[in-house]
Order: sequence, then C-alpha cells, then structure tokens
Amino acid sequence: MLRRDLITAEIQKLAQVLARIMGLKLEGKLTEADDLLMESLVNNFGITPEELFSSNSSEFEARLTEKEFPAEKLEMLSQFLYSQFDPSVINPRNDSFAEKLYLIYYLLETKHHIINMTNLDRQKLVDKYLNT
Repeated sequence: MLRRDLITAEIQKLAQVLARIMGLKLEGKLTEADDLLMESLVNNFGITPEELFSSNSSEFEARLTEKEFPAEKLEMLSQFLYSQFDPSVINPRNDSFAEKLYLIYYLLETKHHIINMTNLDRQKLVDKYLNT
C-alpha cells in the first residue's frame, strides 16, 4: 500500500511538470519547455539527453529494463516524450522520439499488459512515422 501511495504521489508530481512543459509550449517559450523536459528526464527518469537522442534503441531498452519503472511511470515517460514528438516533421529529433515511444508502448503492452486507446492511437501514429 505504501509503495502504491509513493508511486501515485510521484505520478502526480510528474503530471504537474508535464502540464508546465505544455504551458510553456503554448506560451511560445519553446527553449524553456525543452530545458524543463530535459531536466525532468534526468531528475525523474535518470535519462540523459545523450541516451534520449542516441540512435541505439537496444541500449535505451536495456536502460529502461534496468530501471524497472512501474507501468505508471513508464506511461508518464511516454507522455513526456509524446509531448515533444511532431509527426508532421521528419528530422533526427523526431526519429529518436518515435523510436523511444514505440519501444515504451511495446514494453507497456508486453511486460505490463497495459493497452489503452490513447496509446494505441499514438502507437499507430508513431508506427506510421517510422515507416515513412
């Protein structure tokens, strides 16, 4: 029960950070939003920008497996990454986000047995982007 409460509190904190990132983007403060995202990934998920933007998905998968994130935290990571993913623009940044998102959705489905409509729609969009 205590573990569940800790996870819930952490997810609530992450949701507030994500809302702040989205607010900064809406205000046109893209650099600040990007800085907050990178800071949050390091502080809350232990993922550095180098790991995020590396082209090696197998290393990223090993990193996620090593960290053993609960499903809720893995779901929040997908939301953080998806908030920065723009499928209408083909560039290395979006390539990296798409690869990492696809991997996270795969882990949520296979390891945690979590499938939801939002993630299915996002996974289809990511898959379409990767196959373009």
